[in-house]
Amino acid sequence: MERRDAVQVQQGSVEADPAVSVVILKDGPYLIRGAPPLHTQTIERNEQGQSWQFRQGRQFAVKDGTRLCRCGHSQNKPYCDGSHARADVDLTETATFEPMLDSAQEIDGPRYALTDNERYCAFARFCDNGEGIWNEVRQPGEQHARLTMYMAHHCPSGRLLVWDRATGELAEEPSPVSLSLIEDPGAGASGPLVLRGGIRVESASGESYEIRNRQTLCRCGASSNKPFCDGSHATIRFQDGL
Repeated sequence: MERRDAVQVQQGSVEADPAVSVVILKDGPYLIRGAPPLHTQTIERNEQGQSWQFRQGRQFAVKDGTRLCRCGHSQNKPYCDGSHARADVDLTETATFEPMLDSAQEIDGPRYALTDNERYCAFARFCDNGEGIWNEVRQPGEQHARLTMYMAHHCPSGRLLVWDRATGELAEEPSPVSLSLIEDPGAGASGPLVLRGGIRVESASGESYEIRNRQTLCRCGASSNKPFCDGSHATIRFQDGL
């Protein structure tokens, strides 16, 4: 685990420009530092009905100091309109600051190892392709290896990570810095705010969460692992109207 200025960086992840970050305001919205691009991304399904790819859509303006809704009640989504002050939503952060890999399960295959921390599942369901990523990683052969990599890299939360067993290194390249608003027609819901490219997330307490290449933050206000998404948007059929 790398450490710089007491900020944890997950093994294999690369921190974004420190000028770009997401600050969680106590009982309030996400405060965006810097000006990362922000788009909708719709999960599209394949012929088998499984999540297969993202289709990028509408772009939203972001500047230093932009505030994005995290209570789910703003009438001006994705931006905050102050509704959190009136909404009956508990926005208390409940996630741990411990490194995600400390409590992850490891599954070894002939070429790759898979680490999985279900606590961070954002219910995007890319992992369900083929025989499921937990079985695919165990199978010998290039086709299974490619599918394992594909599914893991499309996991927006970073719950699933693939490691090269020969080198012990994370088998992925860092993504460009971006923010995405997930739309999930297959689940009949709008999903989380996705952070890619090693964006630092700062708690309302001032402490930073572990920096990771991919993270998903709750937008519906219902997650039990705030600020991170736990898939609750699918249960409550959250709709952002975008």
